[in-house]
Amino acid sequence: MERSAFEPCGAVYRRGRRLRCGYTTGTCAAAAAQAAAELLLSGQLPESIRYTTPGGIVLYLVPECAACTDGTAVCAVRKDSGDDPDVTDGIRIFASVSRVPQGIVIAGGAGIGRVTRPGLKCAVGEAAINPAPRAQITAALEAVLRKHSAFCGLRAVISAEDGEAIAEKTYNRHLGIIGGISILGTSGIVEPMSEAALTDTIHLELDAHYAGGQRIAFLCPGNYGADFAREMLGLPLSKAVKCSNYIGDALDYAAYCGFPEILLVGHAGKLCKLAAGGMNTHSSVCDSRREVFTAHAALCGVERSALEQLMEAVTVDACIEILEQSGLRDTVLARIGEAIEAQLCRRLNGRARVEYIMFTERYGILAQSAGARALCEVLK
Repeated sequence: MERSAFEPCGAVYRRGRRLRCGYTTGTCAAAAAQAAAELLLSGQLPESIRYTTPGGIVLYLVPECAACTDGTAVCAVRKDSGDDPDVTDGIRIFASVSRVPQGIVIAGGAGIGRVTRPGLKCAVGEAAINPAPRAQITAALEAVLRKHSAFCGLRAVISAEDGEAIAEKTYNRHLGIIGGISILGTSGIVEPMSEAALTDTIHLELDAHYAGGQRIAFLCPGNYGADFAREMLGLPLSKAVKCSNYIGDALDYAAYCGFPEILLVGHAGKLCKLAAGGMNTHSSVCDSRREVFTAHAALCGVERSALEQLMEAVTVDACIEILEQSGLRDTVLARIGEAIEAQLCRRLNGRARVEYIMFTERYGILAQSAGARALCEVLK
């Protein structure tokens, strides 16, 4: 599906109103790098860059601030968040591209944060350019090299306009990312995160599945859950509903629709919050991951020094690593799993049977309810 630079790249609907999608900082960085590489290798700058997102949507993006001096080409692409209330909307993401003997090198420049704490997707000391956007930038640069049959490599330095100031409005400092924003995105497209719009969409999808005869409401909070369900569990995503952070609302509506059974498959970064009763898992509403792990670890007898480490851990994977060192990983995870199951059952109060699977990409399945695998088989 091809979209122009100014046409909404997809949409969601609320009461007949179309909400525009936008594109991620990762897409901006990759398109800017593509434009700069084209300028560097050909000496020509196209009026627009045809860029294909990882999700397959083709965008035509207008490069800005183009310049080429002393063997380095620079271009910028302006972020468009659509109707998503994103603090990075409208900023320019720059790519400065130069030749190197071989390979693709990606670095962070002004306005891009640096990782200072372990447990994130980027190593300590690296620029906060996540793996998926790095892959986007790499693919864009390699495509330009192939187009021009160039026998060299390319180095791209990504920077963000006003990135350091904008980062103060995000959770980066809380996560240990200092000095700028993160370059993010998985599909390359930003979907509007209006709560009402999202929950309306979730309700519509559940209605459609029920009307089509499906009797297991298959919920995934996001892309990570959907990818894991497809790749590791073999589940058909055509039967899934992405419920974002609105797990409690999705459970309630699934029961209201009449689904007798619900399967929830999600990343532990979100699902562990359910153990504390957090049914809206957005970090601005409920960010109890460390507290959940620390409390249950304490109840299982984990030593104080490890508990203090858990309270400082940035991610769930970092918590798991600490628990492995304590020798009580499985005991703590089992206790957290029981708490999740109790909270899910309390929420539904007999209106539907609910099963869950909680995982991380690094460790696989961490906890699951007794009947979860049976529901997976039915969905297959």
